[in-house]
Amino acid sequence: MVATFLKGGAAINVLARHFGIRLTVVDIGVAAPIPEIAFTPTPDLQFLQKRIADGTNDISQGPAMTKEQATTAIETGIAVFEQNYANGLDAVGTGDMGIANTTPSAAIAAAMLNRPPSEVVNRGTGIDDEALKNKASVVARSLEVNQPDPDDALDVLAKVGGYEIGGIAGVILGACARRVPVVIDGFISTAGALIASRFNPEVKNYLFGGHQSAVEGHSLMLADLNLVPLVDLGMRLGEGTGATFGLSILASASAIATQMLTFAEAAVSGPSE
Repeated sequence: MVATFLKGGAAINVLARHFGIRLTVVDIGVAAPIPEIAFTPTPDLQFLQKRIADGTNDISQGPAMTKEQATTAIETGIAVFEQNYANGLDAVGTGDMGIANTTPSAAIAAAMLNRPPSEVVNRGTGIDDEALKNKASVVARSLEVNQPDPDDALDVLAKVGGYEIGGIAGVILGACARRVPVVIDGFISTAGALIASRFNPEVKNYLFGGHQSAVEGHSLMLADLNLVPLVDLGMRLGEGTGATFGLSILASASAIATQMLTFAEAAVSGPSE
């Protein structure tokens, strides 16, 4: 999938081109080597190699990563934002590509929202009822084994998170420090936003919920962040595709606010006239 991004053939590539959004692909911890392909960066598509390790550890057996790695993931996200900020931007959208990363996202939600795993796990790519039950048990076991402290965002990330979730949290923290609005995507991006909000609650003032994904538990996470999703299309693709719709709505709202004439400027009669 990462190679597909770099070839420009994924859904996020199509939507980014359509809406005029610059796309930055970051390998922060893919569990296997990226296939060698001919890739030439362009102003609209870049690839950053920021791999911390080859995937995280099995959270049902112990911590996903060390606290040092969790810190590095967050700092990597901040650095990625700062690099893009230096190139100029108006807003940021977050997205992810990961295999099975709805499981750590569910573990983060269960820990931070104090909810049973059954309320936050989801079918991901379309697992059946038996697999869904097993998924909930894996989340429950990971919480029991690791005992993440819900009041310590770094502890939660290190014990049950993912590098990409930490990276997303870092992007959000970096953007909000610069007073740049962030449109978060679906379940995984919202897990990253939960982590970021525990570091600094002020980030909630700069967040927009790009969409309501077709995932159990996502609405609970959005509610904790005081976010109302901009669209609800039943999407479950990920990659940041939902965030692109949110960014397009922000751009439209900005254009209306700055370019549309007021009634007075347009000489439109009011009710008393």
